[in-house]
Amino acid sequence: MTAPLEQPSLSIGPEGVDALASLLRGRRLVVLTGAGCSTESGIPDYRGPGTRARARNPIQHREFLTKPEVRTRYWARSLLGWPRFSSARPNAAHQALAALEREGHVLGLITQNVDRLHHAAGSQRVIELHGALARVRCLDCEELEPRAELQERLRALNPGFAERTAELRPDGDAELPLEAVRDFQVAACTRCGGTLKPDVVFFGDNVPPPTVEAAFALLEEGDALLVVGSSLAIYSGFRFLQRAADRHMPVGLINIGECRGGELVDVRVEARAGEVLPRLAEALATG
Repeated sequence: MTAPLEQPSLSIGPEGVDALASLLRGRRLVVLTGAGCSTESGIPDYRGPGTRARARNPIQHREFLTKPEVRTRYWARSLLGWPRFSSARPNAAHQALAALEREGHVLGLITQNVDRLHHAAGSQRVIELHGALARVRCLDCEELEPRAELQERLRALNPGFAERTAELRPDGDAELPLEAVRDFQVAACTRCGGTLKPDVVFFGDNVPPPTVEAAFALLEEGDALLVVGSSLAIYSGFRFLQRAADRHMPVGLINIGECRGGELVDVRVEARAGEVLPRLAEALATG
């Protein structure tokens, strides 16, 4: 691994993009993406700039499993948040990463996001660490249901509820006061009548071992790691930076704000992913 820069944060200017391109050029790239890759598509994050002012407690896995009132609150909020979440479209960062894969620079993506925007942009090899909100899973019989179909069932059970307005949250749900959800009717599994959960890894849960193994296997194929839009604050993403460092892989980072493990990063560009990645793609394409 090349020696970390004394001050690894570089500006959006040509010097920053050129330094990143020089680090990554001619290498097989594995990309790790976080919420900062999707904020430009209108999906809020938990730790980005301005997050502290609007911080909300994320859904906790154990509470969702054990407390019916938590599930009711989640699905009520999700009924409002899903239309805006599902209508989000890939931004320039997603498009640039898909182009880099098509051109052979990127081997594949490991993403912490649950929005499926990499797929929508055309990326082919995508490992979803935390699952996808587009699916719902029954906790009793494991039946899967498209989230869009569940939306129609929730609307039918709760006439008029979808007309409320609320602030979108990172989980794809929305902000609502407790009193607004007391009479909300939660849909059950159509197969067994069991409890439904979005097919994602909530806070406090673990990424399934096969998913972790697939992500590490992808990383082993690469020559360099590019982190996009992640503070690496949680271990599910940080472990890949650690493995890259153990393998002496060059590491590039595109992110705004603080980042865990900055001493392991060779080149950091502190700017929006949608501004940097198209320029990086162009620089790598021209050699």
